[in-house]
Amino acid sequence: MSSFFNKLSKSASPQVKASTAYTICSVLQRCLSFITLPIFSRMLTTEEYGLSTVYSSTMALLIIFTSLQLPYGSFATAMTKFKNDRDNYITSINYVCTGLTILFYIIYIPFHAFWNKYLDIPTLLIIVMGIEMLMTTSLNLWMGKQRFEYKYKGVVLVILSSSILGTIIAIITTYFSNDKGITKVLAYSIVAISVGIVPYVKSMIHLRDGLKLRYIKYALSFNLPLIPYYLSQMIFNQSDRLMINSMCGRSDAAMYGVTYNLAIILTFVINAVNNSYVPWFYGKLKENKFEANKKVSFAISALMAVLLLGVISLAPEIIYVLAGKKYESAVWVVPPVAMSLIFLLYTQFSINVEFFFEEKKAIVFGSILSAVVNIVLNYFFIKEFGFVAAAYTTLLSYILFALCNYISMVKICRKRYIDANIYNTKKLLILAFVFCFIGFGFMALYNMSVVRYCVIAAVLLIGLINIKKIMVVVKEYVSVFR
Repeated sequence: MSSFFNKLSKSASPQVKASTAYTICSVLQRCLSFITLPIFSRMLTTEEYGLSTVYSSTMALLIIFTSLQLPYGSFATAMTKFKNDRDNYITSINYVCTGLTILFYIIYIPFHAFWNKYLDIPTLLIIVMGIEMLMTTSLNLWMGKQRFEYKYKGVVLVILSSSILGTIIAIITTYFSNDKGITKVLAYSIVAISVGIVPYVKSMIHLRDGLKLRYIKYALSFNLPLIPYYLSQMIFNQSDRLMINSMCGRSDAAMYGVTYNLAIILTFVINAVNNSYVPWFYGKLKENKFEANKKVSFAISALMAVLLLGVISLAPEIIYVLAGKKYESAVWVVPPVAMSLIFLLYTQFSINVEFFFEEKKAIVFGSILSAVVNIVLNYFFIKEFGFVAAAYTTLLSYILFALCNYISMVKICRKRYIDANIYNTKKLLILAFVFCFIGFGFMALYNMSVVRYCVIAAVLLIGLINIKKIMVVVKEYVSVFR
């Protein structure tokens, strides 16, 4: 790894070096969490694993209130606006987040019995969570400044070393513990706090001229209006597991959580593909030429559909390898969650256009509407049909999210007198329909393994027979993309 970065530092620009290093770091981090999933799912009971799932979901939601997402949103513009005083800006933000964390404890501690009833997390972990949220926010502020200045080596070192160290400590301590669920959470939390406390202390003692109120005013005026958007996104992503835990218990939350971890890996693939596609697409958008994009966007969608069908077709085996026999009920969650991701990709296509023209209101509206619909559907259907219902409410919510952003994209194009047929919508809809039809077909064969294997073998055989034709089509699309 060090030799790679040495070569990279000699031959590439700072931007390329930083971008490449962060991408590799993210991939390794995702791989590490994916590799450890089978270990923890077998080491912990479903109840214990459910605790860590609920803890991470709860923290992801509460950190919005204790940080106001100040390491994001206003941060990039602040790093430009206050270029000569970045450290004082970060210090001011750290003081704001410290005050919010103190307020969190004031609200929680006197009424901890009341809150614990709804959060379903022990008091010790909530106390630790408050500190972890503060230290994580401080670390994100420091890493944000490093990224902005293309100082990637320190960030990569911190992320990888803390991820590896946290995993090793968590595995060892959890294995020898009698209360494995709490131990796993504490192990990761203590490492996160230990890493974050260094930039936090340095930042807090950096203050010499008093708090810069104009920095605080700027950050709050920028981020506070975005809180509904951040909340809706987090609710969209986390409400399923929290509501399952509340209505069905930790064991069912663990079942859903295992499948959701698989979805996160697939989402990462979608984001990586989209990040490579966007610069090329924006070039075509500037030229107002969309014929090539229709081919490329459909090819990307078809590729993702094939990948997702592979996951759906082998879902029983994937769940068994990842989590073991006790999580076999989670297999029924895989198809609808996987289908949601094709609509997430379609949503991203529309959002790319909205971001290009700096039209963000529609994204906020679509996100909030989808989140509300998701919660309402969860409330009624989880209670009636159990945790599997959450996967179908997610699918419906993603379809709604895709539709809202598509309508917004069309309006934006018409407003700017641009051809709204940026994508081949008809072919994309047909692809989605065929994909879902085949996906549900594979799901119907989950209890008939021999028949399912025969179908998979037949599909692979047809693919091998037509490999030359497939390669011709692939080359054609690659040449268009180039």
